[in-house]
Amino acid sequence: MKLYSFWRSSAAYRVRIALNLKQIEYELVPKALAQGAHRLAEYLATNPQGLVPALEHQGRVFTQSLAIIEYLDSFAPEPRLLPQDPVDRAHVAAMAQAIACDIHPLNNLRVTNYLKHELGQGESAVQDWYTHWIQEGFAAMEAWAVQRSTSRRYLYGDAVSLADVLLVPQMYNARRFKVSLEAFPSLVTIDSYLCTLPAFIAASPEQQPDRN
Repeated sequence: MKLYSFWRSSAAYRVRIALNLKQIEYELVPKALAQGAHRLAEYLATNPQGLVPALEHQGRVFTQSLAIIEYLDSFAPEPRLLPQDPVDRAHVAAMAQAIACDIHPLNNLRVTNYLKHELGQGESAVQDWYTHWIQEGFAAMEAWAVQRSTSRRYLYGDAVSLADVLLVPQMYNARRFKVSLEAFPSLVTIDSYLCTLPAFIAASPEQQPDRN
């Protein structure tokens, strides 16, 4: 497998975690987003969206982090990140999608750069935007964690799931942008535990070869 990645991309971070959890060997192909490497014709031929991650396997290219992880769950079922039980699966998918669809897209680099450059918003306004959407999204995640986490080690039940794979990169981003996490003690506790696991450590931005 070949993973097109950027060290600070939270979407690529998710896929690195999943690959590590499943102990799948892969070749990392860094794409320097800050230098526009994702917009070059060579990469657009691989992924027309010009985004990371993209996963190349057996002559096929897979895009979008949730779709990639679902593919990995089928290709290498253990540990299963999407539960087999339909109720559990729906809950885990909903928690993951709350991050991937409702929190992350509003705060990724494309959006914040557009706020700054095209819409002329200053750093303070952009920070307020970022903080608002993180805290609103995390309020629901905290409530779900209280309801659904068995041991405060994982977001759902007592095993790692897709929800955890998405939580850790989003918590990393929240801290990077100095968003207060005081109102989310369950998320902080779960994230602290997950970040001690080897698969999560190895996937962290600080461990990536393209970190600058």
